[in-house]
Amino acid sequence: MKLPLYAAIFAASLSACAQAIPPAGKADAKGAADTDAKAAAVGEAKAAEPGLALKGSPDASARTALQTLDPSIKIDRLAAAPIPGFREAIVGGQVLYVSDDGKYLLQGSLFDIEKKRDLSQIGISVLRREELNKIPQKDKIVFAPAKPKHTVEIFTDIECGYCRKLHEDIAEYNRLGIAIEYLAFPRAGTASQDFRDMESVWCSADRQKALTDAKAGAKIAPKTCTNPVNMQYQIGQKIGLQGTPMVVTREGIALPGYLPPAAMLETLDRLDAQAKGIEPPKAKPAPARADAAGAAADAAAGAP
Repeated sequence: MKLPLYAAIFAASLSACAQAIPPAGKADAKGAADTDAKAAAVGEAKAAEPGLALKGSPDASARTALQTLDPSIKIDRLAAAPIPGFREAIVGGQVLYVSDDGKYLLQGSLFDIEKKRDLSQIGISVLRREELNKIPQKDKIVFAPAKPKHTVEIFTDIECGYCRKLHEDIAEYNRLGIAIEYLAFPRAGTASQDFRDMESVWCSADRQKALTDAKAGAKIAPKTCTNPVNMQYQIGQKIGLQGTPMVVTREGIALPGYLPPAAMLETLDRLDAQAKGIEPPKAKPAPARADAAGAAADAAAGAP
């Protein structure tokens, strides 16, 4: 994913992406001197555009400050931050905090110690839901039980090892009451064979079978049609996808990558309990396995 100018300036403080994502397109190159000369003027002009923010307001100051660092920056969401004196900006899936006077910029998690909650996830969760709601149900590849307890959307790639591992257990996720709605995210980019193969999957008459076969390593028959792969790829970039599989709940919360079926169920139950303000029951330890292979695995994992 191509980072904007401010990211290069603050590169020392930025965390590395879990998976490098190719840019969707190339930006026009400009000289540093030309950028510096025009940055302030462009920022002031854009901040004063109708519908963006009132000139002199905290939103306008934050917008101008970010555009001073990178005149071509695209701010996906700008609102009051959870702490006074700052605005929260989301740019390419990254959460930034800009002081109301536009002088200071912070990047990273904002943690409420008392409530033990990552406040920086609130705004980006809203953005994720807004973007994911744009995807029609018919454009997803869905594996679901008759009466799901939980539903998650998963950005997947047919070449991704953990995506394949997750799909091998799709029946178990469904058995536990978890519905999985797949979205396409070919990590190699829009010009890759991976991208074309995923288009072929989405263009298949039986998408479920085509996706299952592709993740099993089967040869993919080329197919073309009007398909949502590029749209879903763009949305994945916008909401901060750093690697696949990216698992997102109905509330816009991103889970920490691949989770085995039981662990995903436990995580989703816990998030539901937290949303309702109740303490979820503690998980019971798994019993030791009686077979020789199981005993050896339990011993290696430190089981009694």
